[in-house]
Amino acid sequence: MTQLAILRFPDPRLNTVAKPVTAFDARLRALADDMLETMYAAEGVGLAATQVDVHERLIVIDTSEGRDQPIVLVNPTITWSSPETKINDEGCLSVPGIYDGVE
Repeated sequence: MTQLAILRFPDPRLNTVAKPVTAFDARLRALADDMLETMYAAEGVGLAATQVDVHERLIVIDTSEGRDQPIVLVNPTITWSSPETKINDEGCLSVPGIYDGVE
């Protein structure tokens, strides 16, 4: 696995619209593995492919306490949301050191 460079704001490549993943192959698996390694090394809980200059709809996350339950989302869509809301602090690996409440 390889650690990838994370794009930092205000890099204009962060504004690139991601395209759907169409090939579910070894390249996609390797990219997801590299993204997880990069996210863990940066002590993040989530990373989108666009943040590593790959403009496909791929996200990796791991919110587990043990950092041992990674989730890989390919072409994710929001199909439901709760009417309940909660405010949590959020950060972004592309905007290091800045955290704020997000509802």
